[in-house]
Amino acid sequence: MAEDVFKKIVSHCKEYGFVFPSSEIYDGLAAVYDYGQNGVELKNNIKQYWWQSMVLLHENIVGLDASIFMHPTTWKASGHVDAFNDPLIDNRDSKKRYRADNLIEDQIGKYEEKIAKEVAKAAKRFGDKFDEAQFRATNPRVLENQKKRDELHARYTEAMQGPDLAALKQIILDEGIVDPISGTKNWTDVRQFNLMFSTEMGSLSDATNKIYLRPETAQGIFVNYLNVQKTGRMKLPFGICQIGKAFRNEIVARQFVFRMREFEQMEMQFFCQPGTEMKWFEYWKKARLAWHKALGMGDENYRYHDHEKLAHYANAATDIEFHLPFGFKEVEGIHSRTDFDLSQHEKFSGRGIKYFDPERNESYVPYDVETSIGVDRMFLSVMCHSYTEETLENGETRVVLKLPEALAPVKCAVFPLDKKDGLPELAHEIVDNLKFHFNTHYGDPKDSIGKRYRRQDAVGTPFCVTVDHETPKDHKVTLRFRDTMEQERVDIDQLRSIIEDRVSITSLLKKVANEIKNY
Repeated sequence: MAEDVFKKIVSHCKEYGFVFPSSEIYDGLAAVYDYGQNGVELKNNIKQYWWQSMVLLHENIVGLDASIFMHPTTWKASGHVDAFNDPLIDNRDSKKRYRADNLIEDQIGKYEEKIAKEVAKAAKRFGDKFDEAQFRATNPRVLENQKKRDELHARYTEAMQGPDLAALKQIILDEGIVDPISGTKNWTDVRQFNLMFSTEMGSLSDATNKIYLRPETAQGIFVNYLNVQKTGRMKLPFGICQIGKAFRNEIVARQFVFRMREFEQMEMQFFCQPGTEMKWFEYWKKARLAWHKALGMGDENYRYHDHEKLAHYANAATDIEFHLPFGFKEVEGIHSRTDFDLSQHEKFSGRGIKYFDPERNESYVPYDVETSIGVDRMFLSVMCHSYTEETLENGETRVVLKLPEALAPVKCAVFPLDKKDGLPELAHEIVDNLKFHFNTHYGDPKDSIGKRYRRQDAVGTPFCVTVDHETPKDHKVTLRFRDTMEQERVDIDQLRSIIEDRVSITSLLKKVANEIKNY
């Protein structure tokens, strides 16, 4: 069922100008997508919401736009050349390749789903009398699946420490995990694969000119840390944020724009005194979750997932996961990276990049807490949550994107009822007055008003305005609300005040600011 819904969402994205397969006239390019006219507006609104939540709500955070190409030693210092690998396994029958860790994590998820189903059935059966904690502690089926889940999780965590590739394969065999295409267990050994794209710079194609497309945006911040600190006279703690493209040669790219080879990240590196990093780690965990929840997509659809296997540079890490049609998946990571990155770049460059702390009268390498969110994953989260199929009272159905109003590509559509009596001219006048404040479209009257409403529902436009034959007389229009389909007659001069606050990024920022002011 969830898979069918996801297919409908992917189809909807193409049909209504949100996402197209890249180079489609040449049969496309695997795991690469282009954002259409509505998709780019939604994506830009997400980026604007994130950017302003960083630089407007925090006096000590500034922005940066670093280049995609960087000196190749950057990636040696960061560890990407030697350690940026995925454990891959092939099925000999289907000839398909998978990430071994994803196969095992999906199996863990299946045990968790079985437990959740048992709990849901019992809750429905017992109603208000249901004691979930007691049920989980005593029900034989729940206990059995919990034991299997915990044992598998412990084996998986241990195997990933190396990683122990042979142990990962043995887990897959012991769990009886089958290839979803061939249905067989005919697996190869697990191998490591480096994810960085490489190319040559200059006129000669040789090893001396080899550079990489950046696999993350963070390193551009680290190598510019001292430039920003000195020119901005920044004092610890302070942050540097950036939005930019990154590239990973994903062998197992899947699930539409969730995992792509070219993607966009919104990252912030927050530099602080050593010893204070855990305080800031906890702050950013709460602040980032507040940012997500302010969109009103359901608190129950978010959860933290703390990392048990930490990256070599981290002393704490957690993911914010969102409930997508294919399960809870990571949309954002918060990591305490210690002083690893700055220390590595100091070592490999031979340049001193220590911070002089006038309060402590000493120089040291700052610690860093990172927040990193995938723009494309956030886009997909918003689309999946917003896609709704409704059966109306008259038996008709409508597909509506109940997008957060501030993120909607078009905020208001203005329709003349027909082509007569100067209605189109009056509608254009209303559009011309509103378009300076929010994205407003004119809807040509060649289709019926009902069809025009449905079209705007499908692209997620929160408000529709209809100019009718009474409008020239009473200076009023019909304002329609997307989610409820309710309509009310309002004065033209009131349109901006009614709509603007609800569709502005400012309305979201106020919610976030109110949440984080006491952290």
